[in-house]
Amino acid sequence: MATANSPNNDISSELVRRATKSRHKEWLLAAVLLAPNLFLLAVFTYRPLLDNIRLSFFNWNISSPSSTFVGLDNYIEWFTRDDTKTIVFNTVIFTFFAVIGSMVIGLTLALLLNQRIKGRNFARSVVFAPYAISGAAIGIAFQFVFDPNFGLIQEILGWLGASSPNFYAVPGWALFMVTFTFVWKNLGYTFVIYLAALQGLDKELDEAAAIDGTGRWRKFWRVTMPQLRNTTFFLSITVLLNSVQVFDIINVMTRGGPQGNGTQTLVFQIYNETFVNFRAGYGATAATILFLILLVVTLIQVRIMDKRG
Repeated sequence: MATANSPNNDISSELVRRATKSRHKEWLLAAVLLAPNLFLLAVFTYRPLLDNIRLSFFNWNISSPSSTFVGLDNYIEWFTRDDTKTIVFNTVIFTFFAVIGSMVIGLTLALLLNQRIKGRNFARSVVFAPYAISGAAIGIAFQFVFDPNFGLIQEILGWLGASSPNFYAVPGWALFMVTFTFVWKNLGYTFVIYLAALQGLDKELDEAAAIDGTGRWRKFWRVTMPQLRNTTFFLSITVLLNSVQVFDIINVMTRGGPQGNGTQTLVFQIYNETFVNFRAGYGATAATILFLILLVVTLIQVRIMDKRG
């Protein structure tokens, strides 16, 4: 029977001491590596966020050194203004079709260019190239594409005996125009992510499905898509955040018009109120509301993914 001072107890104590020391070293290393990132997040992300929330309770002209506390007046104004409904509607429609369009077309092209076809490397480069170009440059280029008088679409429709819609005068067509432009520009992002995911799929499952005689469409839904679940979830969040924050394309192509708010989204409203109307407090209110909306949507997405996972 081992006594309190037996060699076995000494060895156990030494092992525990070494494990504790090793664990402390790991925590210290983690703290050293994380500290710079946490500092940058605190200074450049969380502090501006808190300042923005604070500013939303003030009436402040950015050209003035003083501000006036107004409490919830900015929020009450935002929820009761006539243009709020239109701006929220534009944001929802633009975001929905931008996310769905980017992901569906990106996955389709990834499936196509994942095959052994001639010239696929060149085609991959062509698909990805617009993503590397600035949104402002894309917006300027597509102004000529959608111009109802001498644009590319007008030319194509003219060959078919039809006339081009006036994309710059009708709000619905204008919203379609900026959404299409955004999807075309950001298609390369979803394409590359899906292509990388497809190349990492389990080939044994594909071989088993082929042996069982599973059809191509059925194999896509039962074998391929389940393996792309995490990738699809990741893209749904990142593309959503990217599309909600789009500003450059809308600013270059329509400046939020036509007819006042035809293509104005929440992000464009934040810019317009802050730097055009010089109402930084009201712009901060719109920014805070947008942040809360995105936070709720992201939490819902994560919850759904956790349940399915």
